[in-house]
Amino acid sequence: MGICISVASSEIHEADDCHHENVVFLAENIASLGTQGLGSLYTKQGSKGLNQDAAILYQDYGIEGGAFCGVFDGHGKNGHLVSNMVRNRLPSLLLNQKNALEKIRTAADDKSFQHQVAKTDVKSIPNKDFLNWQEACIGAFKVLDKEIMLQENLDCSTSGTTAVVVVRQSEDLVIANVGDSRAVLGTITENGIKAVQLTTDLKPGLPNEAERIRNCNGRVLALKGEPHIQRVWLPHEDSPGLAMSRAFGDFLLKNHGIIAVPDVFRHHLTPDDQFIVLATDGVWDVLNNNQVASIVMEAESEQEAAKAVVEAATASWKKKFPSSKVDDCTVVCLLFHKKQKPS
Repeated sequence: MGICISVASSEIHEADDCHHENVVFLAENIASLGTQGLGSLYTKQGSKGLNQDAAILYQDYGIEGGAFCGVFDGHGKNGHLVSNMVRNRLPSLLLNQKNALEKIRTAADDKSFQHQVAKTDVKSIPNKDFLNWQEACIGAFKVLDKEIMLQENLDCSTSGTTAVVVVRQSEDLVIANVGDSRAVLGTITENGIKAVQLTTDLKPGLPNEAERIRNCNGRVLALKGEPHIQRVWLPHEDSPGLAMSRAFGDFLLKNHGIIAVPDVFRHHLTPDDQFIVLATDGVWDVLNNNQVASIVMEAESEQEAAKAVVEAATASWKKKFPSSKVDDCTVVCLLFHKKQKPS
């Protein structure tokens, strides 16, 4: 028996197929659960064995009304340990890095930034707070990857995890991504809900990723039985065959182009933006972005949104790939507006 946790109601929902060690909800201010944000988490173990996914929704992160969302898809023998470690450690490490950066900014930095703004179109300059978050994300991911490497009695030579993280601070989203989990924004248009993919699935088949790997003497090749899946191999061994180009862990390939440096982006929320969905590739392998956005939009409540996506993905796996083992599916939904109940 596991638990699924909902921000909107502050209830803990028990379910046979949602495991408590995989999803975590945190809040700085328990009294504000119903007013400061709405969201849900849900995970379902696939048929491949141990659920190696992890997820978090941290309410009032950084500032009142802020949030930290993340999903982490582990792989390899110890992937479940790595995904849980990253989930548990990254929020505090990132915030500490951000706060430290703000303290060490000197008056000279301020003058330099103002000079840059004065000489350039202001609209094309990322705001200074985002630059701090961007640097903090890159620094925190680097530090955490080193912490994983230094763990005693934890072999991560061919084990690791993806990480897609969204930080909400007021009306800005900071998105950081390593691996092939994905963040999608749901925004209202004249034609209904539209999905906007905020991250790139960082896989070896991308030209820039493949170039970096090959420049480090790694090999990018697909197996004959699955020509559509590019994998990363050692220079002179047909091992380990990693199907992503960035990850925490996977230290056997860290000298051959696999990095834990995130892509970091900023999105300024508009009144049309309704929610953001983070999910592991078990969801995206069988549902497209617009399908997921529609499921969240049509969910009966904030509490049901993440579960509805996972259940739809599981059903789609069985329909599209009846002879294949179902992948773990994990979703975090953060809604920006309370759902309107039918009158």
